[in-house]
Amino acid sequence: MSDLELATHAAHEAGKLLRKHFGGDKVVDEASDHDIKLALDKESQDLITTILLGAREGDALYGEEGIAGNQASSRQWIVDPIDGTRDFVRGRRGWSVSVALVEGGRTVVGVLDAPARDEHWAAAVGEGATLNGVPIQASTRAALSGARVPADILPKGDLDLVMVEKPNSIALRMAMVANGEADLLAAMRWGHEWDIAAAALIAEEAGATVTDALGRKLRFNSTKGEMFGVLACAPGIHAAAVKRLASRAATAVVR
Repeated sequence: MSDLELATHAAHEAGKLLRKHFGGDKVVDEASDHDIKLALDKESQDLITTILLGAREGDALYGEEGIAGNQASSRQWIVDPIDGTRDFVRGRRGWSVSVALVEGGRTVVGVLDAPARDEHWAAAVGEGATLNGVPIQASTRAALSGARVPADILPKGDLDLVMVEKPNSIALRMAMVANGEADLLAAMRWGHEWDIAAAALIAEEAGATVTDALGRKLRFNSTKGEMFGVLACAPGIHAAAVKRLASRAATAVVR
């Protein structure tokens, strides 16, 4: 079984587990302004860990629910057991399971499973990206004004953009860029690598440009597993997006 097939299997099995509980009662372990944690987060990650490390014993793994395996390994699985937990809790479809394999700071395999939407996204370096097995392509838009953005509200300086559906899962919002359903996704706060590691590769393999919020190249498997924002967009509008966001990003990066 290839790494992509293994990641697909792990994400799919976790998705099946979560789908059984979707729409029912959930036990919330803790909540904050930005994060909701469920008992199901750990159950999902435990299942993924068992599948991945059972097949790749020498690999490492880390995610929202902790680390496992050989942390000295050059092969690091990065897992978000439920991305978009807020939508999951509220019975909305905008959540997914994210599984990525990182080598040398770069994602080489990325998979998203969104069972409530009947969507499975997958990519491997140099092999393109697919949605439900069908190749996908990012937008070729060349003008920032009029770009489609997954958002609930637009800042005053961005009223020339066009709002489209916004799943709570940032990975799914990046996948929308990969599939040409949106032209631009920008997050302007510190977050965790597991939120975007898989989706970044999917978007890149579909032809999108993906950087951090300051326009810098992404690198995964950092010491703290943190990253400042993400910008995923059609290549033709990336420079303009970085320029527009520069002052906001410079302010937000300081903490």
